[in-house]
Amino acid sequence: MKTKVLVADDEEEFVKTLAERLEIRGFSVTTVCSGEGAVEIVKKIDFDVIVLDVLMPEVSGIDALAQIKKEKPLIPVIMLTGEATVENAILGMKMGAFDFLMKPADTDSLSEKILQAHALKHEHEERIRQAEIENILKTRGW
Repeated sequence: MKTKVLVADDEEEFVKTLAERLEIRGFSVTTVCSGEGAVEIVKKIDFDVIVLDVLMPEVSGIDALAQIKKEKPLIPVIMLTGEATVENAILGMKMGAFDFLMKPADTDSLSEKILQAHALKHEHEERIRQAEIENILKTRGW
């Protein structure tokens, strides 16, 4: 099954090009061109990984990250920025971003980060399932 990736960036041409490059590498990619769009679609669709631009008008990537983590805390978010600052990187990581990359991100590096993030998400979900199974077994006395 393909890794489901959401790419959110206000630069339409960048989003289109990045989506094509990721799809060539075997990912299933959905795109939106705003932070608000990212937050809304995450409420409706379960993604494996989100690639989110930091600087977007209205709802910034940092604000979108906060809302996404509140809605679906296990989804790893990779932050992208062309205006990288140490402050944004630190803030994003404190808020739960999986990683932080400079634009234009090398597609191979980004692909590797997406695979790492997806593996981590899968591991967390598996731990939760195991804990739930153990809890059921304990409560039933098995």
